[in-house]
Amino acid sequence: MTIEARYAAAEAAAYGDFVRRFPAYATTTAVDELRAADYARLDRLGHTYLDYTGGGLYAESQLRRHHELLAGRVLGNPHSLSPTSLASSELAKEAREAVRRFFHAPEDEFAIVFTPNASGALKLVGEAYPFVPGGVFLLSYDNHNSVNGIREFACRKGAAATYIPVREEDLRLDEEQVRTALRGAGRGGEAGAPAKLFAYPAQSNFSGAQHPLDWVAEAHDLGWDVLLDCAAYAPTNRLDAAAIGADFIPISFYKLFGYPTGSGCLIARREALARLQRPWFAGGTITLASVQQEDWYHLAPGATGFEDGTIDYLGLPAVTIGIEHLEAVGIDVVHARVHALACWLLEELAALRHSDGKPLVKVFGPRDGERRGATIALYLLDREGRPYDVYDVEAAAARERISVRSGCFCNPGDGEVAHHISRDDMERCFTDPSAAITLLQCQRSIEDKTGNVPNTIRVSLGLASDFADVRRFLVFAESYRDRPAPVPQSG
Repeated sequence: MTIEARYAAAEAAAYGDFVRRFPAYATTTAVDELRAADYARLDRLGHTYLDYTGGGLYAESQLRRHHELLAGRVLGNPHSLSPTSLASSELAKEAREAVRRFFHAPEDEFAIVFTPNASGALKLVGEAYPFVPGGVFLLSYDNHNSVNGIREFACRKGAAATYIPVREEDLRLDEEQVRTALRGAGRGGEAGAPAKLFAYPAQSNFSGAQHPLDWVAEAHDLGWDVLLDCAAYAPTNRLDAAAIGADFIPISFYKLFGYPTGSGCLIARREALARLQRPWFAGGTITLASVQQEDWYHLAPGATGFEDGTIDYLGLPAVTIGIEHLEAVGIDVVHARVHALACWLLEELAALRHSDGKPLVKVFGPRDGERRGATIALYLLDREGRPYDVYDVEAAAARERISVRSGCFCNPGDGEVAHHISRDDMERCFTDPSAAITLLQCQRSIEDKTGNVPNTIRVSLGLASDFADVRRFLVFAESYRDRPAPVPQSG
């Protein structure tokens, strides 16, 4: 029997059990109507999309509205006072106001800097943050590599980069360990004291673990600036910038609503933005420059001084449209929906067993819905407890038109802890004399040396997810019951 036939036979009973266990899902049925109207291509083409942490899906109405706007106007580079430039400037202003409204970032407190994506926002902070000898860049193990990369700026300027590990059992940060690390660098914040930056994710893009947002205020009290990575958090959770008070919040809009893919922003507290020291200037970032003296230039104030070159003035109207689309759905509705689906899937995966009673699935990170997002990292295990090759699993899912992701998800800290990969295990990947070792060769080398598999399968839910999606993945996972053990592969 095919996966489709098995799923169809059990769907009605499974759905009835699901809504009985998670009645909050019944309050989100408006999303089912939205999916039928705006994401119909998923079911028409037979796709089960489970990679929302990788990228959101756009609604068909977003594309129509954006096309109609562009087709009905003449828009030009905004760095002018011409009619077409002023029209573009007004649309950019509308996008900035939409971002403020959605994330509650009042203009008197926050600047909205448009960037290509969250990584671009993080690079702006890293290259301009006033790191000096005696300063500290404190960050958690489970940061995305775009945050990890800031350590290169810090270390090259003589500051220290220090990591706080996550716990192996649930990939969470230990709260007392965080507080000890924050207190360990002294109070700071006094005039002339070296600047200190603390960076952590509101939600891990690997495990879905969510960390306390009140750490921001605690860090501020100890003289730290705080970078709160919300790229994985914002698509399914309400984000109130004013209430949280983080100095720097990077956002990728395509993670929220799928389109456009070339626009992001940095939500920055104005006083923190003013302390950044840009290492260069560019077209659009200055009010005045001269070539007759190498230090003659005036950086534009506020967000403009950080928006290098010409902003994406044709794409930014799509940001406004996307935010309005998400507002119409309701972020709290999205949260309730994906939380119910994720909790059900976690429970059902935990119950899967081989015929001899051995577990079929291992989940990395939180095993229940407490303080976690709808991102689940896992292995499918054989009867000896060994993981089936994740690339083979991903390929098998793809043949069923199920989109999941495999790898470390640009989050090496969570991956190294989850899979017991030590510094010594990683060494060959960075010291191989040939200097030509590939990612796959590194992974196979670690697996051969340690028996540990350094990559993972990730399932993630979002705006258009429904019960049929998670049920279909469960049936797919269940199809691995009692399969023969995977054949070991050498590096």
